[in-house]
Amino acid sequence: MTSVVFMGTPAFSAPILEAVIANGYDVKAVVTQPDRPVGRKRVLTPTPVKEVALAHEIEVLQPEKISGSDEMQRVIDINPDLIITAAFGQFLPTKLLNAAKIGAINVHASLLPKYRGGAPVHYAIMNGDEKTGVSIMYMVKKMDAGDVIAVAEEPITSTDNVGTMFDKLSVLGRDLLIKTLPDLIAGNVTPVTQDEALVTFSPNISPEQEQLDFNQPAQVIDNHVRGLYPFPTAYTVINGVRTKIQGVQVVNEMTTQSAGVVVKKTKHALWIAAGAGTIISLVNLQPAGKPKMSITDYLNGNLANFTEGQQVIFNG
Repeated sequence: MTSVVFMGTPAFSAPILEAVIANGYDVKAVVTQPDRPVGRKRVLTPTPVKEVALAHEIEVLQPEKISGSDEMQRVIDINPDLIITAAFGQFLPTKLLNAAKIGAINVHASLLPKYRGGAPVHYAIMNGDEKTGVSIMYMVKKMDAGDVIAVAEEPITSTDNVGTMFDKLSVLGRDLLIKTLPDLIAGNVTPVTQDEALVTFSPNISPEQEQLDFNQPAQVIDNHVRGLYPFPTAYTVINGVRTKIQGVQVVNEMTTQSAGVVVKKTKHALWIAAGAGTIISLVNLQPAGKPKMSITDYLNGNLANFTEGQQVIFNG
């Protein structure tokens, strides 16, 4: 039986681990990030991958930093046939990668060499890509630069956001991995070296990237909102109040109003001028200190604060 050490953290990784277990691979240990406080009450919460491991009575290792840790030495001592990672969130030292007898592989949520890095799904949506996918690659010390073993594509629809795409790509990655593993173990794969001329990067989203720019066309704003939802979530400042924007729609009309100006308000709609004469309609939002709400609920208490022709967003 092929022995495995699995390394992953978020919900994206959990179905992949479940499938590895279900298909008879001997998962000796799971390495995941430490438990973190979650929610307003800051409840210490295990990662989704840890929950799967505990349900199957698999040893769990949770180093704050894997390099040089006791947990890293534990994986080396296990000397597994395979190390499989999926959104683990840390670089792996060469010494650790070399501990796998067959190899160390990663399930990465992009079509490599496009979008190496920690936020490939975010950038694919924000950039308006029509498709993304999953790449399974050999791991090397350089970030997401190893030879690619298998690839599968997934369309990005106009209603997809980071949450829906993570769900789709998790299933896609799960199925691709299970399909690929027998050939990988038998030595029947033909890895493809990544073309360095085609490499692009997707670094983790910075706080500055969370702010919307209403000077951009409405479609760009829509892409940006979907590309940051449900995490970390885009925001703007409306009438001086920092407001998370969780859903918008592009209006199929044009305006002569300046960006950030109210084009139309009703009890159920708030249209804001964006760049190039386009219009964005706010759908779901969350003012600071308030719960998430629909635009109807928001306007129920704020309708009098808006007038058509009024500049309400100044930071775009």
